[in-house]
Amino acid sequence: MKRKLNALSQQYETALKKHLKQGSRTNVETARGLGCRALAIGLETLDIARIHERALASLEAASIKDGFLKKADLFFMETIAPIEEAHRAELKASARLNRLNETLGRRTVDLKASNRSLKQGIARRRTTEAALKKRVEHYKKLLAKSLPLQKHLQDLAHHILSEHEDKRKRISHDLQDEVAQTLLGINVRLLMAKKAAGLNDKGLQKKIASTQRLVEESVQSINRFARELGSHQPA
Repeated sequence: MKRKLNALSQQYETALKKHLKQGSRTNVETARGLGCRALAIGLETLDIARIHERALASLEAASIKDGFLKKADLFFMETIAPIEEAHRAELKASARLNRLNETLGRRTVDLKASNRSLKQGIARRRTTEAALKKRVEHYKKLLAKSLPLQKHLQDLAHHILSEHEDKRKRISHDLQDEVAQTLLGINVRLLMAKKAAGLNDKGLQKKIASTQRLVEESVQSINRFARELGSHQPA
């Protein structure tokens, strides 16, 4: 590094003297070339300023003419121009990097918030799925329990209907027997009344005969009803 610095210092001094004598545009381009080499080896503006001061000090006083310092300053400004441009580019790049970092930071925050929201959504969905699964299992158990109960209720209903049918048949038979016995008793008494009335009371005999026919028709109707009731089966 020191050897490169010394070589650059000598090149700068030589180029500066030439510029002060000629003041051509070519020497200005040379100054920019020196600045690029200084930038390449890591020198800063302050380093070039020190080299410039040493170069000015080495010049003989007799060589100083009108506009000497102005020309020297121009050469110096052209030399440090690449360094300054690099600094400005670095500042722009740094500012752009800062903006990118800020944007990245905001996006990172947004991403974290989105991730939290996503995790919460996943947790809620898992909770809902677990509750739904539990509910489905509960309904399956209820269904499994309800099937035997339904069969039991069907059997019980059939048994009750069967008992009701048997009871209805017994009641109908008992009613048939009771009514038949009653009508038979009435018929017997009518026969006795007819004999007791004698042959002379024809009007009474007709009434008794008419009543007997009604009793017989009632007995037939009761027997027919009992047969129909006995043959009826529940749905």
